[in-house]
Amino acid sequence: MTITRCYYEVLGITRTADGSEIKRAYRRLAMKYHPDRNPDNAEAERNFKECSEAYEVLSDSQKRTIYDQYGHEGLRGRGHAAHDFNSMHVEDIFSMFNDILGGGRDGFGVGGNRTRQHRGYDLETDVEISLEEVLTGTERNVEFDRLTVCETCSGNGGKPGTSPQTCSTCQGQGKVAQAGLGGMFRMVSACPTCHGRGSIITQKCEDCRGRGRTAIHRQLRVKIPAGIHNGQAVRVAGEGEPPAPEVSQDGSGTSGDLHVVVRVTEDIRFERDGDHLIRIVPVAFTQLALGATLDVESIDQTHELDIPSGTQTNEIFKIEGAGLPDLRTSRRGDLVIIVRLSVPKKLSDEQRVLLEEYAKTEHTPVHEVETSFWEKIKDTVTGGRTRNNEDSNDDD
Repeated sequence: MTITRCYYEVLGITRTADGSEIKRAYRRLAMKYHPDRNPDNAEAERNFKECSEAYEVLSDSQKRTIYDQYGHEGLRGRGHAAHDFNSMHVEDIFSMFNDILGGGRDGFGVGGNRTRQHRGYDLETDVEISLEEVLTGTERNVEFDRLTVCETCSGNGGKPGTSPQTCSTCQGQGKVAQAGLGGMFRMVSACPTCHGRGSIITQKCEDCRGRGRTAIHRQLRVKIPAGIHNGQAVRVAGEGEPPAPEVSQDGSGTSGDLHVVVRVTEDIRFERDGDHLIRIVPVAFTQLALGATLDVESIDQTHELDIPSGTQTNEIFKIEGAGLPDLRTSRRGDLVIIVRLSVPKKLSDEQRVLLEEYAKTEHTPVHEVETSFWEKIKDTVTGGRTRNNEDSNDDD
């Protein structure tokens, strides 16, 4: 019996994930397990098919609804079958995959029949910045590995001075057709002999071992614009990978892009709401009752905030233009301040006397000081037995 894993588990996302999260998760896994990057790796190929199947279902709102209600059986009952890369039209596979990576439907072709320019795969990496750097913008060094066209063979995978031979299975077409369901229709798939290239490399390039691509390590300085939000990405054009050898044997075409996803570290002083910053400021009772002028720190400077007399706890004040800049207009948001009453945990004798006198003017009942703090703790722990025992001993 074949056990199919949960599609959400396959992509490593929650059931509340939105479309962008689903796409990002698929892109990351597809880049990791794509056959071009894992030649002759059966496990990687299985993982690639599995994540592609999960993406096809979860990216389709109708299929996702059915799956959420009825699971895999619900999809089978409605004519959906799991991905079988040998029984699907290979151009549909490539177009679906390339749409996810930003290449559009014409990014891939089979057997060299397409005339439009091919596009390679996008890559993704992460950087971390602080909230202060969101205000000013910053730069980061990023390092990553990617494939590039082999300089020795110019991407065709053959030993210099040799030429590939036309595939005898597909006659250079890169795809084969098979009859299905009693000959009612034909299924077109990539040629199993040449894997869609239309030709066979008889003498492989020694540098790339016939793959037409070699791995390189890249170091870049990436500019992070002011106002960027957590999870947004900076696109570095052309720093992705070249088209796969199956669709661009001569190394022509456009390389994909590098997407640098920005993670903004949390700042315990502020809560971010778009371009606005929210801060809770503790204040004393006398400041709320009598009014006061407070020094309040924003992300980059100190501001004076006037608290009028009679202010209530949790009232909201705003300092315009003291928030973060808008990513497009650079106009800064506001600093939103919530004043919150801070009650002292310990009073001096003088403070307590004054507050008791004030309480009398309000006719407010207050507790009198009866026992010390440590006596209260002792009574709580012992249940009052210690004091009773001492009294009993005195009577003896």
